[in-house]
Amino acid sequence: MENLKNKTFFTIFIIISLFAFVFAIFFNIQTYHREYTGILNNLTRMKNLTLERHEPFDKEMKPINDDLHNRKVMDYEVYTFILNENNEIIDKISHNDNAISKDMISKAESIIDTTSESKIKIGFLYFNKYAYNLEINKSLTIVNITNTRTLLLTNLIISLFLICIIEIIVYIISKKITEWITKPVLESFSREKEFVANASHELKTPLAVMMANIDCLEVNKKNEKWINNLKSESDRMSNLITRLLDLSKTEYLKKENFIKNDISMIIEKRALTFESLAFEKNVTIETNIKEKINFLCHKESIDELISILIDNAISHSKENSKIKVNLTNDKNEIKLEVINNGEPISPEEQDKIFERFYRNDKSHNRKSGRYGLGLAIAKNIVTSHNGTIKAYSKDGYTTFEVKFTEH
Repeated sequence: MENLKNKTFFTIFIIISLFAFVFAIFFNIQTYHREYTGILNNLTRMKNLTLERHEPFDKEMKPINDDLHNRKVMDYEVYTFILNENNEIIDKISHNDNAISKDMISKAESIIDTTSESKIKIGFLYFNKYAYNLEINKSLTIVNITNTRTLLLTNLIISLFLICIIEIIVYIISKKITEWITKPVLESFSREKEFVANASHELKTPLAVMMANIDCLEVNKKNEKWINNLKSESDRMSNLITRLLDLSKTEYLKKENFIKNDISMIIEKRALTFESLAFEKNVTIETNIKEKINFLCHKESIDELISILIDNAISHSKENSKIKVNLTNDKNEIKLEVINNGEPISPEEQDKIFERFYRNDKSHNRKSGRYGLGLAIAKNIVTSHNGTIKAYSKDGYTTFEVKFTEH
């Protein structure tokens, strides 16, 4: 259920966030394009006005172009420098109310000295201070784009700030929508778990009475076969009900009941109790457990987890093989591995084996009294401790790997 809520939340959060990012990107691209176009138009317009002069110079070698001198630009600082045949500045024109500063004249001279061909250069508006249009031996138009750069950077910073605020709002909205969407599913799931728990409790009492009465029946040759069959099936049903109750309990683990425990000792002790069962199956258990790993957990559940994994490994191991139980920790992660040599788990079954009542070998599980609930219980325990569990087979060995994050 927690996975469903997380997937729903992240789906909603990502979709809404993408809309916010796309809008912010579109807004900044539009602003950038508008400013770039404005700068390019001013550079081209001033160049064309300069080239349209019919009588370029008077007797004192000064350009005659009243239209060019009188041309004003409102939104940008635009300057035109008239060049002679030697590519020298012979006139300076400011197309706004600002006087031409020495820095601007120096910039113009630098461009003329370092540029050997006619060209337009605007560059990246977020970094550059000037854009220019140089026509060799004719004119140089420079646009001071410092204000444009400030405008674009301001818009970018505001956009990022707004996105941060929007992300907080989106997070809250996504939480609310997720709760609203998953509420019916959660209620249905809760009713299902409650039904399983209640039904198991209700079945347990009459089944116990039936089993007690079966034991009290006088066995004779005539009814011995039927009574034995009835007792066998009653035992199977009792085991099933017990497992259902265990499954229900692991779904209701409360984190406030978790305490710091020496998980190394819990696993070591539980592994020792299975040595006799392993001996009967001609299997040995080898442990490699790092000492004194403390973990905030529900002790009984961790004990149940290792029991399920070792019992599962014994059941599916080849004769005269070895089961390895490894426990290590690295930084803030605890890793538990139970490795056995037996029938491999196919890739398509690696997730299915943790589903309720899933049995990859139904005939084997029925003979051994298994119902496909053990690994489902193990997954519930791991999930309730914010851990992960997976199974995989490689080179004839099957590994069940559990990872917990230390608190």
